[in-house]
Amino acid sequence: MTVLKTSMRNFLAHKGRMALSAVAVLLSVAFVCGTLVFTDTMSTTFDKLFAATASDVTVSAKDASDGGETTSDNGKPPTIPASVLADVRDVEGVKTAEGALHSTSLTVVDGDKESLSPTSGGPTIVGNWTANDARTMKITSGAEPQGPDQILVDSDTADKHGLKLGDEIGVISVVGTHTAKISGIADFTVTNPGAAIFFLDTKTAQQALLGESGVFTNVNATAADGVSDAQLKKDVTAALGGDYKVLTAEESAEAGQQDVEGFMSVMKYAMLGFAGIAFLVGIFLIINTFSMLVAQRTREIGLMRAIGSSRKQVNRSVLIEALLLGVVGSVLGVAAGVGLAVGLMKLMGSIGMELSTDDLTVAWTTPAIGLLLGVVVTVLAAYLPARRAGKISPMAALRDAGAPADARAGWIRGGIGTLLTAVGAFALYLTSAADKATEGSMWLGLGVVLTLVGFVLIGPLLASGVVRVLGVVVLRVFGPVGRMAERNALRNPRRTGATGAALMIGLALVACLSVVGSSMVASATDELDKTVGTDFIIQSDSGQLLTPQAVKAVQDTPELERVTEYKWTEADFTTPDGKTLEKTAITAADPTYATDLRVETVQGKLSDAYRPDSMSVHEKFAEDHGISIGSTIDIAFKDGSTGELTVRAITSSDAVVDAGAMYTSIDTLAKYVPADRMPLDTLLFATAKEGQQDAAYTALKDSLHDYPQYTVRDQTDYKEALKDQIGQLLNMIYGLLALAIVVAILGVVNTLALSVVERTREIGLMRAIGLSRRQLRRMIRLESVVIALFGALLGLGLGMGWGATAQQLLALEGLKVLEIPWPTIIGVFIGSAFVGLFAALVPAFRAGRMNVLNAISTE
Repeated sequence: MTVLKTSMRNFLAHKGRMALSAVAVLLSVAFVCGTLVFTDTMSTTFDKLFAATASDVTVSAKDASDGGETTSDNGKPPTIPASVLADVRDVEGVKTAEGALHSTSLTVVDGDKESLSPTSGGPTIVGNWTANDARTMKITSGAEPQGPDQILVDSDTADKHGLKLGDEIGVISVVGTHTAKISGIADFTVTNPGAAIFFLDTKTAQQALLGESGVFTNVNATAADGVSDAQLKKDVTAALGGDYKVLTAEESAEAGQQDVEGFMSVMKYAMLGFAGIAFLVGIFLIINTFSMLVAQRTREIGLMRAIGSSRKQVNRSVLIEALLLGVVGSVLGVAAGVGLAVGLMKLMGSIGMELSTDDLTVAWTTPAIGLLLGVVVTVLAAYLPARRAGKISPMAALRDAGAPADARAGWIRGGIGTLLTAVGAFALYLTSAADKATEGSMWLGLGVVLTLVGFVLIGPLLASGVVRVLGVVVLRVFGPVGRMAERNALRNPRRTGATGAALMIGLALVACLSVVGSSMVASATDELDKTVGTDFIIQSDSGQLLTPQAVKAVQDTPELERVTEYKWTEADFTTPDGKTLEKTAITAADPTYATDLRVETVQGKLSDAYRPDSMSVHEKFAEDHGISIGSTIDIAFKDGSTGELTVRAITSSDAVVDAGAMYTSIDTLAKYVPADRMPLDTLLFATAKEGQQDAAYTALKDSLHDYPQYTVRDQTDYKEALKDQIGQLLNMIYGLLALAIVVAILGVVNTLALSVVERTREIGLMRAIGLSRRQLRRMIRLESVVIALFGALLGLGLGMGWGATAQQLLALEGLKVLEIPWPTIIGVFIGSAFVGLFAALVPAFRAGRMNVLNAISTE
């Protein structure tokens, strides 16, 4: 009980000093709990949506995905004949049945041809209005669509784009463009996570989406009273045979959940990973806080030992303080995590993904995990300072406060750190020397972990040298004040090393990812310059296939010298080694593709692959299946017959553009696949006539004016789009890493604040002999700047090493250019100085307000 009272008293006495450490725990726990609440809420939202929209039994085509979103390579969803509807209605136990159809392979535009698709990446769905839809949506204005000139839109989409009754919109599908006016607007009775949904009447939907009547994408059946979904499925399957896919409502909901489960899992664990980094950085803050508190209470602890307190009691006292800190920070963090989740939901709403707070899901495991993590991490971080406190002897009561042993790092620690750094560096070397990416990735992970731990351990040794160098470059220009700031940073290398290490971790990851991202862009750009021999690439950013009308519009552009079509389909390969490879991708293109894309071949010529009944394979595929020039492969084409194709070329497997593609000609594909089943073009390559590139660029855009779903890009546009995609990903990662950097900044603030308290008497003496308040504040700010720059220098150097090594792995996949983003690196380094200035504002202000006489009299 005495130990508990002592711990409580000390905790409350130093509550101001504990506050920043508690904030670090709070932020880390909040990030974990916020992630769990946010992803659980998303799961709840989708679960409710899928459960509400699924009919008792759904019948669809055999090759449709369980989620019902499969689109064939002709741009249309798989269909079933209308006769299936009549057959289902005749099944005993069916109360009602209706034919439904929908497609996601389309674009919807307003009267100005601006896309109405969600900005969040959610699907655009157009279908026919059915009784099943009426269960989950309520028409709030207007009426359901009747006739070809009417369309119904969901209220979320209408609100986002300012649509109202009577507005004309266009549905652009593979069969053409259908225009209609808005006849009604409907609200969801469940949360719509972000899809844009439009409804036509059944006949119009069949013609606009499929180009034919008498077909549906699925049949929805409702069970009669007393008939279970499982029984109804059994009866329907028996009536239809095995030619169709039949799912119960539960199975349909599970299929829908699986479609989004992968995305949510990646997002969840990625965010938890960044929360883990924040926890790691927070450990340094907590260690520093308790180390400094123990050092400042050396005399107090010595007196406790002198009057009979045992080592265990002292140790336990410090750990109880840590426990209190962990509990307070974690409880507040759990509450903040729920608020963070709500904030994330609002943020997602601003970019188009609607999540209702009515579905907010806080499982009992979430606060339990948050509390457990926060408390355990805090107590573990305080263990070493507590152990050090327990070793303080009673004689320490006779000495000045502060433990001399803390003035320099131990040689054992330095030796272990040097060894780990050396082993980690060797692992990074093995990474760069690896022949396979899978093998190298294991060495890379080991090297990153070991060098990081090694740098943390040798941080105090590095601080002594690096801070002196930074002092010469940065601090000496400030005269005596700068020299005093340098000496203060060098006074306790272990403390400086730990404070800098917290910042080092976040900046190392920033530097590593910057190098990797820049190298990927540079490599892809270099590869495009080397391999792409055409002027323009035409494709849909939403994945829509090119309609024959759009292809003809491109081909009719007079400023073009040639247009190359590019199709993709699947086939079953029977290779010379007797193996059958189902659903293997094969690319069909015009012979000019060999000129438009200069693919490196290791045997034969790529142009020969476009001869009749010929093809190419890539090198790895050839090695795996014993294929050489002249080998034949039996290919059963999807929706077509089987042909025997001769291998005329073997391409390099190291290509970046079209990596792993196997080519044949469109004429060969047309020989085995009927014209009405030929896949549509995935993209087009267009080459301008000599000297008419600019005119052709403008003319192409004019030719595709009526096809806003397609984008025309020249090589510069394509490179910029690639750069933007990688840049957006990196910005999102930097945003998540910002949490760790914020915690690191708190560490600098806390270290300086405690350092000011520790040097109270010293500050008073300096003020007494003539140091002005302004000079004192500058000294503390400069000390903070040099600590921040020390951490930045270590982090950026370490991160660039990681990034350069990671690029060696990417080189095995064809990304062979290493590019260091010096503007980013230099900007981050300079920004670290401002971080140091910001972190020192409050400690410097408090130091400047000290009463000189009171400070001098402090023991």
